[in-house]
Amino acid sequence: MGRSGPFSVRLGVSCVGYIAPAEPPTKEAMEVYSLDLEEKIQLIVKNTEELVTKEELRSLLEENPHPHAYWGFECSGLMHIGMGLVCGSKIKDLIKAGFKFTVFLADWHSWINNKLGGKMENIKLCGEYFKQCFRALGVKGERVRFLWASDIVDDIEYWEKVIRIAKSVTLRRIRRALPIMGRTLDASDIEAAWIFYPCMQAADIFHMKVDVACAGIDQRKVHMLTRDVSEKIGFRKPICLHTPLLVGLKGHKAAVKGKFDENEKIDLSIRSKMSKSIPGSAIFVHDSPEEIKSKIKAAYCPPKIAEGNPIMEIAKYIIFSEMETLEVRRKAEYGGTIEFNSYEELEKIYIKGELHPLDLKEAIANALIEILEPVRRDFERNPELLNRMLQLEVTR
Repeated sequence: MGRSGPFSVRLGVSCVGYIAPAEPPTKEAMEVYSLDLEEKIQLIVKNTEELVTKEELRSLLEENPHPHAYWGFECSGLMHIGMGLVCGSKIKDLIKAGFKFTVFLADWHSWINNKLGGKMENIKLCGEYFKQCFRALGVKGERVRFLWASDIVDDIEYWEKVIRIAKSVTLRRIRRALPIMGRTLDASDIEAAWIFYPCMQAADIFHMKVDVACAGIDQRKVHMLTRDVSEKIGFRKPICLHTPLLVGLKGHKAAVKGKFDENEKIDLSIRSKMSKSIPGSAIFVHDSPEEIKSKIKAAYCPPKIAEGNPIMEIAKYIIFSEMETLEVRRKAEYGGTIEFNSYEELEKIYIKGELHPLDLKEAIANALIEILEPVRRDFERNPELLNRMLQLEVTR
């Protein structure tokens, strides 16, 4: 780390030769100490869609116990649970596994993508709001930093990387990566500025010396481009970790039109993902208990079906990542209260038809209310950023 870090031992020597005891290790340090290599890998790959590659990850952790990972976020509007809890839980997993983590606030990228009206003052406000959300969700500590794209674009070497990347790939390859911006593969009215976006995202990874690049599965194309380019221009090839996209509360039936990926499964996932711009699709991290219960109650939740079921996805990717058990309270005549210690247990009972969707919904709503309580408390104490965000037009 280049300086005394949380794992160094500091000794103080007095004039009489007394040696002061070492400072006790921090909670973060103790969590890392308690995990062996295989436990770290298991924690990292839990609830992921893809890891490219597991062998590279193992080699990385064998040579460096505290590598660098990052996740880039466009500053585009209110934070829903797909971002705050799916992404946030995975970030905390990597921190627990010993990683130093950069939460990258992609203000320039948001500007290029015309988020929040393309106004930088709105984008900056959103980034500060994201910081407050993530910190309230527990993404904080000595191994976490928040970094703006604005912090690195003043460096001429960054733009040299952008140009070198652009010279190493074809325009066709860049256009195929544009769905990372939420644009369809067949988009015709393309701004020239959009072409910079994939090159900049790859340059971000190289410039920050990232070991592991994290993102949703919708960012796969640009990560594969980055890995291919690294071999051509001599930069370290990043390991890429991709998480699933949480389906919106209306399910696949509310999927947007267009084609975003050649892979049908990934394409459906992108088109159906939870979106702040689709009414009734998203739960926001600062929603009130009443709002959470109302949205969950109205959500699509077919009986005996787990795949594509938004309530079951919330259980799988959020509840059992943040809590050890899920309690479902039922009247005695309906089987009484039951506790689940894993998603697998829950799925087995649900697809058998032994758990009613309404009982599941109530349990998921109560669990989410408990998980999100720190965020609500934080914004009750410090409401300014949220109030200002609520005044902005939210774009997808």
